[in-house]
Amino acid sequence: MCEACGCQQHEERTEKEKVVDVHEQLLAANSKQAAANRHHIEKMGAVAINLISSPGSGKTSLLEQTIERLKDRLSIGVIEGDPETERDAERIRKKGVPAVQLTTGGGCHLDAPMVHGGLHVLEHMGKGRKFDLIFIENVGNLVCPAAFDLGEHQRVVLLSVPEGSDKPAKYPATFRSADLVLLTKIDLLPYFDFSLDEATAATKLLQPTIPVLPLSAEKGEGMDAWIDYLLGLAPH
Repeated sequence: MCEACGCQQHEERTEKEKVVDVHEQLLAANSKQAAANRHHIEKMGAVAINLISSPGSGKTSLLEQTIERLKDRLSIGVIEGDPETERDAERIRKKGVPAVQLTTGGGCHLDAPMVHGGLHVLEHMGKGRKFDLIFIENVGNLVCPAAFDLGEHQRVVLLSVPEGSDKPAKYPATFRSADLVLLTKIDLLPYFDFSLDEATAATKLLQPTIPVLPLSAEKGEGMDAWIDYLLGLAPH
């Protein structure tokens, strides 16, 4: 009950306004740190790419194959985000590039302050080397990461064949925020009810000019187009 007017509805509305205000402050603080991260990354000589997807869409496998194809041409660093464990970072380090693991302790996304700390660790691991590309593998989630700028220059959203081709329609905020959409694990198309045309059309309904690339990191299909895209982003 509101003490000022005795109106319970007024009290509930005030509490909702407080929640919205705190959320807006949180995003504003994150955006400020993200801008600082972007400046930091540029001073490192790099372009940063934020990879967003559901769990199991193939982000880490894609990174492994990408590193294999580019490690002799570009200097690559990786920041891995997961609720727990160092497993993905260990996989990447075996490919010969520095990788920092950020664990969120159950949190559903990375934020700009976490990435700020990760950048400093990555610089230390790189022993002063200049990076061309820094990949940020976000926590597996198609909801929360869309709201948080990490300081990236490009946001790439992955949608895998086993997930179904309706995901752009179900998670429009995430796909609307992307600079590129990758349709992954296309080698599994014969085994799942997935339509490349439907997924592409649903994505382009949100962003008519966005590039959509089908690929299979496992079989190498479509990887040349992805590598060309990355080479076009890298500083020259």
